[in-house]
Parts: sequence; C-alpha cells; structure tokens
Amino acid sequence: MSNKKSKENSGCGCANIPISVILLVLGGGYWWLNHQGGFAIISKLPQNLPIAIPQNLPIAIPGLNSTPAEPQPSAPTKPSVTTAPSFPNSPIVKPNHQPPSPTPITAQKPQKPQTAQKLKTPIVKPNHQPASPTTQTPLEKKAIRGIYISRYNVTNNASEEKIRKQVRHYHSQGINTIIHGVWGNICPMYTSEVMQKTFGYKSCPNQFRDRWLTWLIDEAHKHGMEVHAYFEKGIKIDKNSPIFDLAIERKWVVPGVDRTYPGIEHYILDVEIPEVANFFRDILVEFVQKYPKIDAVQWDDYLGYHAELPGKVNRTKKLTTFSQEMIGAMKQANPKVSFDLCHHNPYWAKKYFAADWPKWNVDRVFIQAYNDKNFTKEVDYAETYDGIAITDQQFHRLPEIVANNKIKAILVFPDRTNPEDVASKLKQFYVK
Repeated sequence: MSNKKSKENSGCGCANIPISVILLVLGGGYWWLNHQGGFAIISKLPQNLPIAIPQNLPIAIPGLNSTPAEPQPSAPTKPSVTTAPSFPNSPIVKPNHQPPSPTPITAQKPQKPQTAQKLKTPIVKPNHQPASPTTQTPLEKKAIRGIYISRYNVTNNASEEKIRKQVRHYHSQGINTIIHGVWGNICPMYTSEVMQKTFGYKSCPNQFRDRWLTWLIDEAHKHGMEVHAYFEKGIKIDKNSPIFDLAIERKWVVPGVDRTYPGIEHYILDVEIPEVANFFRDILVEFVQKYPKIDAVQWDDYLGYHAELPGKVNRTKKLTTFSQEMIGAMKQANPKVSFDLCHHNPYWAKKYFAADWPKWNVDRVFIQAYNDKNFTKEVDYAETYDGIAITDQQFHRLPEIVANNKIKAILVFPDRTNPEDVASKLKQFYVK
C-alpha cells in the first residue's frame, strides 16, 4: 500500500521546492527589473504595431489626391539625365533640375577617344589670304593700277551719290587707285585757310561741294582702293590763275616764260623767295591735316625749272633744299601719307628741269613715258623705280608693260578722254 502512494505523488517536483527559495527568486527578479532599467525597456516595446506605410510620402503624380499605394521595393534606376548624341569634341550634358535620387547612380563609361575622332568634324577657317596668283590676270598682279582724274572732272555741283557712283565704276573696271587733281595753277580745289590768308581766295573758282573729296576718299576705302591727291602744275602758273596778277605784283615769279609744252605759256614761282617756299609748305601741311585719310600726295614734272629760262642760273641745289623741307614738314604733320612723284627719268629731270629728285627723300617715283620715241629707255627706268605712267593713246604698249614683271605699277593719264571710258577700255584689254 505504501508503494501505491509513492506513484501518485510523482510529477514536476515543484511542490517539493521550499517556499523560501521561490520567494527569493521572485524577489531577486523584481529587484533586477526595478534597478537595471528592465521596466523602461518593456515600456518601449510596441503595444500595437502600426502598418509600415509612410504617412508623408510625396505622391508621384501631381494633382492626384488618392491614398498612395504601398511602395514596392525599387531596383537601382538609371540617371534621369537623357544621354545626348555624341557631337564633335565634348558631349553635351543637359542640366538636371530633378531632386537627387537616393538610389546610387552608376557612372557612365567615358567615350573612347577613337570614337570621338571619328565623329570630329574638321574646322574650316576663313581664308584671308589674297587670291591665288593663278586666278589673277597679269594686269591685276600690278600693285597699283591707277587712273588720273582732272581737278575739273567733278564739276557742276556734283552730288555725293554721283561721286560715290563714279568710284564704284572705277572699282568695277579693275582700278585700285584714283589719282585725283586737287590743286592747279597755284590754287586749291578745296577750301583752304592758307590760300585765304595769303591771297584772299578760299579756293580756285569752282562749284564743288565742300565735302567732295571726303566722299571720294570714304567710298574708295570701302572698296579697298587708294586715293592719291594730285598737285597738278606744281609751282607753275599761267594767266588763267586768279592769283596771277598778285604773283606778278609781288615779284614771286622767275623772269622768263616756260614753253616746255606747246600751246600754253607758263611762269614759275621762285621757291628761293622765303614767302613763296613757306606758302607751298603751309599748303601741303594744311592738306594732309585737313584730309588725314588721304593715302598719298603726288606732284609731277611741274615741280621743276625749265632749262631755257633766261640766264645761266643753276637752280638745282635750291630746288632740292626746298623740296626736302616741304616733304619733311608734310611728314611731320602726317607721317602716314606717302609723298610721290610722277616725273621724268632722273637724267632728264636733272638736266632739263633742275630736279635732282633722287635727293628729295620721296617715297615713290613713277616714270613718265609719254614720249613714245624714247619709250624703251623709259621702261628701263620704270623697272628700277616704282612704276610707269602712260596716256590712253599708248594702249598699244600695254601688252609689253603688263607682261613685264619688273614693272610694279601702271598709271594711266587720259588725254582729253573721259576717264570712265578709259577705265572701261582698260578692262576690255586685260579680260581678253
């Protein structure tokens, strides 16, 4: 019977644990929770777990007020920047104004240099070089292709448009230099304070508008042309000059008559007289200051004395001194202007005109070859200096002049012929 009772009391054995031990375990656990922060940890455990849906997530479609769906896990996305097509040189990258993506962006691989080279377009630079010599006619190769226009050519109150139109015509005919008369018979074709102060005349009698030369220079420069102011007749005067009587009265004239050219009698102002020398110097200085954009001034064989004047007087040295001082004063006033001569060859000039011009310090010399009998000899001089001057009556000489590579410039002086017609005739010659 005793064995039957022992089987009924078997189990977990908890009843056999002393009450004191149980109280000790419960008291120790309470002490640990209270003093080691156990209750604080328990209080932080979520009582009711919320659904993991963000409450302030921006809506992807503007204007849509429906409840946003639960976001799905997103795979890494490509950059929002649209890749531009590859152009020559560097690829074009458009600015990205979208908010930065939290997803890491995989950098694009740089383009291979070989690909960039294949797509590179060659850059064509503008060609500022002059046209190839093979495209030019022999006449166009001449540095200066000039035509002379008399000081009386722009008369009858010519308008600005007429003057500019004339310049454009010469340009269209292949002319690149206009040699225009601005002076003759000891008076200017423009308003001059020096002339007014010295003789009481502002200019030669004419109907020219005040700005005629300014318009001419401006239009010529627009077309890459030059304008050379021609001081016609130089220091010589005839009875048609408005100051002839005053010059005789003041004894400014060398005794004797210059009959170098038939049909007209000239008188020569004596540049050994200080007042005369100063007058010419002041006239030239005033001109290059009044027209600072003029390219050159040009004097001719009338800057010289005639060998057949009365008395055996050698005026060569005095003329050289005068010319040097006048040119020097002009250069000081405007050093950009070229002082040119259209004169006889140095031998004839010195022997028959007392003009030893190689000593004058001129910039350029064009040899007059108007005497057809001595033409071949004049060509030799023209090769040595800066060019040759002929008349339109010598166009039969053009083939040999144009073909001569040693002649750098050709000046044409119309002989009682309209210069516009002469220019057209010249063009017909070299376009053949």
